[in-house]
Amino acid sequence: MLGEAHYEPVELEIGGTRRTFDIDDPVLPDWIDKKAFSSGGFPYDDKLSSQDYEKTLEKLQVELVKVQFWMQAKGRRVIAVFEGRDAAGKGGAIQATMANMNPRSARIVALTKPTETERGQWYYQRYVATFPTAGEFVLFDRSWYNRAGVEPVMGFCTAEQYEHFLKQTPRFEKMIVEEGIHFFKFWLNIGHEMQLKRFHDRRHDPLKCWKLSPMDIAALKKWDDYSEKRDRMLKETDSNHAPWTVVRANDKRRARINLVRHILTTLDYDGKDKAVIGDVDDRIVQTAAAFLKDDKRA
Repeated sequence: MLGEAHYEPVELEIGGTRRTFDIDDPVLPDWIDKKAFSSGGFPYDDKLSSQDYEKTLEKLQVELVKVQFWMQAKGRRVIAVFEGRDAAGKGGAIQATMANMNPRSARIVALTKPTETERGQWYYQRYVATFPTAGEFVLFDRSWYNRAGVEPVMGFCTAEQYEHFLKQTPRFEKMIVEEGIHFFKFWLNIGHEMQLKRFHDRRHDPLKCWKLSPMDIAALKKWDDYSEKRDRMLKETDSNHAPWTVVRANDKRRARINLVRHILTTLDYDGKDKAVIGDVDDRIVQTAAAFLKDDKRA
């Protein structure tokens, strides 16, 4: 068994059916394997081919390099927040975005749990300390939105703190935008069976087993609670100045390409090649309002 931990089988309810999920069993159950890709109402039957993905992504990454030159010349700043359930593909999407950007002016922020000192500060303070200077592109692998999801679900904040966050965050983000920062918020959405498949893959992959934690296992029974918190977060913190962009991510390749396309389409940078960028797939990328109206979402 990879890793030192041993996990007991978990009883889950999926689609009105009780299921037993033993993540330590190296054989992925058929009921997960057959439903994973289509779970959550994913609109495609097959993955985008690796050849099409790599060819398209490379062209888009050339455009991202142009974005960096434009940012440095004009002193522009960009923040992109990547949120989603565990195993939604946030890290991979971030890496695809910045793979060929100059790391001196493009960086990832992935903060650990707050220190005792940070817990006594204004909640947003430790995030603000990492914001970009002129010419910088900062990508948040999780963000202040921990307080809208994992913290209330797992009991890491009080109900009062949660409500205060939902009320204050649109105001906080308005300050970000009014400061002149280009601000993106992405929610990567996956279906229930797809999350289970990715957890199982991590458990039995010697290169990725470290990604699975007891916290992930504890959260398995809280799918509906996470869904409820996600929906309220999207409703309460989606705004004209800082809208949410929901990316259907059962197919990581389509998710990454269309996420990058969205960034490139939004920014008005020098040398922009619209023909190369192409059109964002509206079956993959949705507004928060459209997602919340979709009865097939997970």
